[in-house]
Amino acid sequence: MGFEYLFFNAALRDRFVDFASARGIAGTTRPDPIAGCVVELPDGLAAEQLEAVEAEYESIMDEQMLLAEADEEWVSHHAAGITVTLADGTTRVVRIPPPMARRLLDHFTPGEIHEIASAIAQGIENPVDGPLCRKLPE
Repeated sequence: MGFEYLFFNAALRDRFVDFASARGIAGTTRPDPIAGCVVELPDGLAAEQLEAVEAEYESIMDEQMLLAEADEEWVSHHAAGITVTLADGTTRVVRIPPPMARRLLDHFTPGEIHEIASAIAQGIENPVDGPLCRKLPE
């Protein structure tokens, strides 16, 4: 399982794939089950690579948002989702209200949002009874 990035515009998706490829990062693409396309980059990227990829994705997301807001058909549909990795390694997309998604993206990278949502999902799947301040078994 790698890092997943969602695109609704083929040209922006291709630009992101080209950006990653120019930095020696091979990605895979697949259609998203709801809409658009997912680009998956491998785990284990160097910190500098991941930082560059996240910055480029943020920049492209700003552009994608402007394109979507200018499209009459898109403006009538408001949806946002977060990719979550469950404890068994499977992934799911969880819908969240678009205003909440914007607030999250204002403060966190897509990778950080994925980590937070996955930690919550795994906590739900494997609840810890008792006080939070005790040491957990490893």
